Amino acid sequence: MARGKLRIYLGAAPGVGKTYSMLSEGHRRVERGTDCVVAFVEHHGRPRTEVMLHGLEQVPRRELEYRGSVFTEMDLDAVLERRPAVALVDELPHTNIPGSRNTKRWQDIEELLAAGIDVVSTVNIQHLESLGDVVESITGIRQQETVPDEVVRRADQIELVDMSPQALRRRMAHGNIYKPEKVDAALSNYFRPGNLTALRELALLWVADRVDEYLTEYRSEHRVNTIWGSRERIVVGLTGGPEGRTLIRRAARLAEKGAGGEVLAVYIARSDGLTVASPKELAVQRTLVEDLGGTFHHVVGDDVPTSLLEFARGVNATQIVLGTSRRRSWQYVFGPGVGATVARDSGPDLDVHIVTHEEAARGRGLPVARGARLGRTRLLWGWLTGVLAPVLLTLLLTHLDVDLGLANEMLLYLTLTVGAALLGGLLPALASAAFGSVLINWYFTPPIHELTIADPKNIVAIAVFFLVAASVASVVDLAARRTHQAARLRAESEILSFLAGSVLRGETSLDALLDRVRETFAMESVTLLERTSDVEPWTVTANVGPGTVARPEDADVDMPVGDHMALALAGRVLPAEDRRVLGAFAAQAAVVIDRRRLQEEADQARLYAEGDRIRTALLAAVSHDLRTPLASIKASVTSLRSDDVEWSEADEAELLEGIEAGADRLDHLVGNLLDMSRLQTGTVTPIIREIDLDEVIPMALGGVPEDSVVLDIPEELPMVAVDAGLLERAVANVVENAVKYSPPGERVLISASAIADRVEVRVADQGPGVPDDAKDRIFAPFQRYGDAPRGAGVGLGLAVARGFTEAIGGTLAAEDTPGGGMTMVITLKLVPDHPPVSPDLPATTIT
Repeated sequence: MARGKLRIYLGAAPGVGKTYSMLSEGHRRVERGTDCVVAFVEHHGRPRTEVMLHGLEQVPRRELEYRGSVFTEMDLDAVLERRPAVALVDELPHTNIPGSRNTKRWQDIEELLAAGIDVVSTVNIQHLESLGDVVESITGIRQQETVPDEVVRRADQIELVDMSPQALRRRMAHGNIYKPEKVDAALSNYFRPGNLTALRELALLWVADRVDEYLTEYRSEHRVNTIWGSRERIVVGLTGGPEGRTLIRRAARLAEKGAGGEVLAVYIARSDGLTVASPKELAVQRTLVEDLGGTFHHVVGDDVPTSLLEFARGVNATQIVLGTSRRRSWQYVFGPGVGATVARDSGPDLDVHIVTHEEAARGRGLPVARGARLGRTRLLWGWLTGVLAPVLLTLLLTHLDVDLGLANEMLLYLTLTVGAALLGGLLPALASAAFGSVLINWYFTPPIHELTIADPKNIVAIAVFFLVAASVASVVDLAARRTHQAARLRAESEILSFLAGSVLRGETSLDALLDRVRETFAMESVTLLERTSDVEPWTVTANVGPGTVARPEDADVDMPVGDHMALALAGRVLPAEDRRVLGAFAAQAAVVIDRRRLQEEADQARLYAEGDRIRTALLAAVSHDLRTPLASIKASVTSLRSDDVEWSEADEAELLEGIEAGADRLDHLVGNLLDMSRLQTGTVTPIIREIDLDEVIPMALGGVPEDSVVLDIPEELPMVAVDAGLLERAVANVVENAVKYSPPGERVLISASAIADRVEVRVADQGPGVPDDAKDRIFAPFQRYGDAPRGAGVGLGLAVARGFTEAIGGTLAAEDTPGGGMTMVITLKLVPDHPPVSPDLPATTIT
């Protein structure tokens, strides 16, 4: 029996239309005469989805009793007995009620597929098991209903049901997904624009990867070796030369011309490791590729053109970018070159771009670091092995009464030559070869004890011995030097990579940098010295290790940094080749010093600018907003003191009320000014303790009319760790601002909810709202949106509210209110060690 086919509709969130699309597919199949039934579909009260069930046969569900309640699940036995051609099964990750045959619904579907029944199902991206942690970090909700990725990947067809976050929120606000009483909670929590955008990106990337897998499998199964240009993939061939940067930038521009273009830089290294590429330059080019959004690959291959083409076809590349050869004209007698060979063998499906550059035809030589000195001990052992060891070997062979034969004796001397090359390099090895030839001639070739040779064959043997010994010594010496050189360059690359990384990360710890210098060069102490002019004494800017060097001339190693700075090291004298890396450290130290000072100057300038701005704004506020209530109070007092008018009791009460209102307004403005001053000077010291929100928020509503606010604070909310006084002031300012801008007759909604490890207080109004580009500006001091309503305050309320909220460890942000208006969201931390809270969302979030 053939296994059934599985088709899955994948969505980014509930409500995008997965179930609707599945039922539409069911109707299409029924119209084509296919035997299609609804095995299980949950419409969640959505009228448009419920209508789609009409005209489709539904298999009755099975009822199960669990903990005193009756639930319905898909009747797997009934579906198997009915044996349709296609079964529609909603909610793939659903967990069955205890007592069912299988624990998960996807296991039920596996039985249907094994029985030869095609299945159409649905799943949301957040229910894939591998994405659980990612989804929790985005939404704050840990999905309990999950399905193994492999189950979804095995599907024969996966179709993405996509919808923009804005369209999904509109659908939610219109009541097409949840009941009206659930809409506000859903829009404020799970269905935020940021959450939906991130989930949508996850779904698109996951499906894109699956499409790539399908394409790779198809090409492999059908042995497709030609390039399929499904999207532009541009391979850049690098040699380690300076022209690589030009090639990478050219490839990046080519990739930008096509949607979804991808750049892959590849360096082909020979298997013997004896390349002339600059590791430092390759590291720079790797960083450049990654900065431009590409990837860097290191491939080993002796035939560079063949390896490059195999790599390009392996990654399904569409273009190759190479540089014009750096070889000189006479060097083409050895072959056409990599570029010409790749262009010739690429075929019609792979475009090859040959890019000119400044290094063209200048020769192939690249800067190669000098081999490190071997040290006196190794040189001494090399000369002893090359000169003294042949003498000892001669004494041993001449005193042994054993005839080994000339060939074996030559091999013994050749062994000493190789040993001399390994220990002391080329010169001791050549000396060993020459000295060994003389000893062989004198002691082992007739006539003995003479430098003449009677047999011509022995002349050839000794000559061959010398040539072989010299050749082997050269190869061994070269290999040893290249190995040592590679190890040194690798160490230098790691050090320079560390320095480059610290620059990119913006690290400013001077002590950590100097400590790295001390460890790298095995020094006792490292001191950074500085002076203001050539005649001023040196001062110590930073120092690590025991002891401090007062002057550069007192140090074992000093590295000047500019005209008035120097890096002084104490402990040992460094070889000349180490000063290059030390110079990089010194330059980095100067960068750290300059960055720190520039940051200090910028901070100071920012403080001065902020102070000037506040003073200017304060003068403007005093000139109008503070003078207005004073003028009102002055006019009312003057009227009451006037003897010319006989005021009635009602008139006097009205004037006194005006005085009181003006004084309250003046007190509020001055209070905000003082609070802002405390925040600017950093004198706000919160006293954090555990409180309930229903104890604090009602106290913050004293400054607004009673009928202007609707309070929705659940009693079961967990406690938060805040300063009650600061939180009360912050909420009061936010609520007063919301009431001020709300239309007449519209009340402000204050609600609170717990999400994961935080509690959110939301103050929603139905006012004019604020554009996205102005949402951050309204929290700046002395800012009033539009600056239009004179007399609406000095613009400190929201700035003080955010300052107090951040002082107690929370955040304050602005969002759009569904239907119009603005919602202020105050996020507070739960009491430490309090268990995370799962928000009370509709059950349909698992669909």
